[in-house]
Amino acid sequence: MNISSFDDLLQAARQQSTPQRLLFVFVTVELPRDSTSAQRENYLAGQGGSLEPVMSLDRTAQELHSFAALVEESAQFGHDWRLVFVAALAGNVGVMPTSEAAEKPLQAMVEAIKAGTFGNYIPFDREGYAVQLNH
Repeated sequence: MNISSFDDLLQAARQQSTPQRLLFVFVTVELPRDSTSAQRENYLAGQGGSLEPVMSLDRTAQELHSFAALVEESAQFGHDWRLVFVAALAGNVGVMPTSEAAEKPLQAMVEAIKAGTFGNYIPFDREGYAVQLNH
């Protein structure tokens, strides 16, 4: 299935034969302190910058009804964000993974994003559209 929007992802997660817990890492895009003038120009033009995780959470595919609901929930944490990275944690034998079981994979996501190794996750913009990042 081609996932071009968050709604596509929700639909795909709900159709899986095993229960899915979705993992979310919300990030801002910042200009590195040691940036060059070219990097600053690109950043001001809306390109480049470094990804900084600001919050994370997990929800079952059934708990979320839409991307708008996720955005609304994220506002309760008081952090501005630019992108949200999403991964799925599959259950087994019909048992949904718990939030406790999601803690280590969620922390691993945060660390991977900090390190710039986020190829296993799908980033979405604030409108709920999948974006492709060059890294």
